[in-house]
Amino acid sequence: MARILVAEDDEPVRAFVRRALEVDGHAVTEARDGAEALEVLEREAGAYDLLLTDIRMPLMDGIALALAAAPQFPALVILLMTGYADQRERAHGLEALVHDVVTKPFSLADIRAKVAEALAAGPKGF
Repeated sequence: MARILVAEDDEPVRAFVRRALEVDGHAVTEARDGAEALEVLEREAGAYDLLLTDIRMPLMDGIALALAAAPQFPALVILLMTGYADQRERAHGLEALVHDVVTKPFSLADIRAKVAEALAAGPKGF
């Protein structure tokens, strides 16, 4: 299955997403914010199939993370998630980099389906 990096500052949401994706056999690595996620990506030379990141996080938000990661790792599929309508609007215009924006709250089935869809579609490229 896929190797997935989840960047989410809310620990209960991060744990829920990890468990949901592990049900499908994915190997999941967690990061508490965008800066930590970017460090993981750079340390691992982008060896992930998918980056699933919250938009609103401290230090480095998901949009800044996507903008930093996409040029370095063009084979990486990027999927954003947010519970804020204004944050979803901030992601508008990133269609060339980001597969989709998942709206919180979501169910176990919702996040599993969105991740499967993103992985099937493949990277946007840069």
